Amino acid sequence: METYRKDKNAPEKARDNKRREFLKKGVLCGTLASVTGLSSVSGCKEEAAEDISPAEDLMREHGILNRILLIYDACKLHLINEEKFPADVLHNSAMIIRDFIEGYHEKLEEDFLFPRFLKLLYLPDLIQILSIQHSAGRDITGQIIQMTRASALTDSDENRKLIKLLNDFNTMYRPHEAREDTVLFPAIRKIIPKKEYFALGEHFERKEHELFGEDGFEAMVEKVSTLEKQLGIYDLSEFTPQ
Repeated sequence: METYRKDKNAPEKARDNKRREFLKKGVLCGTLASVTGLSSVSGCKEEAAEDISPAEDLMREHGILNRILLIYDACKLHLINEEKFPADVLHNSAMIIRDFIEGYHEKLEEDFLFPRFLKLLYLPDLIQILSIQHSAGRDITGQIIQMTRASALTDSDENRKLIKLLNDFNTMYRPHEAREDTVLFPAIRKIIPKKEYFALGEHFERKEHELFGEDGFEAMVEKVSTLEKQLGIYDLSEFTPQ
């Protein structure tokens, strides 16, 4: 049997190899930059690029929206079946929609994306419809907030109106966000130069931190998780068919 002999110098050799690889890559990148006159070379500065691109940032925020849509579905079902549930869950969910989705996420789209698309006459019909739906969504959210502000949700007529509002919101926003994820966001790279694209991502991050703190997105996920737990829909396994 062959005896395995442990190399005591293996860790040091591994570190030396990493140092040589790092220096080799640095020299290569510096040489390419000086020859081509480029400030950045593909593959050399990727590690320094923004961790989250604008499209990824917007799409993960759609995850927040999607989870609120599930909360709306659950609340709507309780209202239809005339079952009691914490009314403040619905109110607080609508507040997240108003503040994080409509007041922040959609404002980014309207201020930094839609004008660029319209200027180039790229997807103008889609941009117009998305803008109209943003306005319609804000109107619905305002009504939901007003109706749930101090209500015990015991008025049958009011509850029927609330059911329609929740249904209208979800019916509009599911195709809305799906079209943005599959058509609008992938097209951002086509109309925005790479350098500006990543600068835009950095701006999005700064705006998020300015409005919601350094852990803005993560804190919002925690808020949504708390609301899901109050409704009993947090456990992902519960959605698995038996």
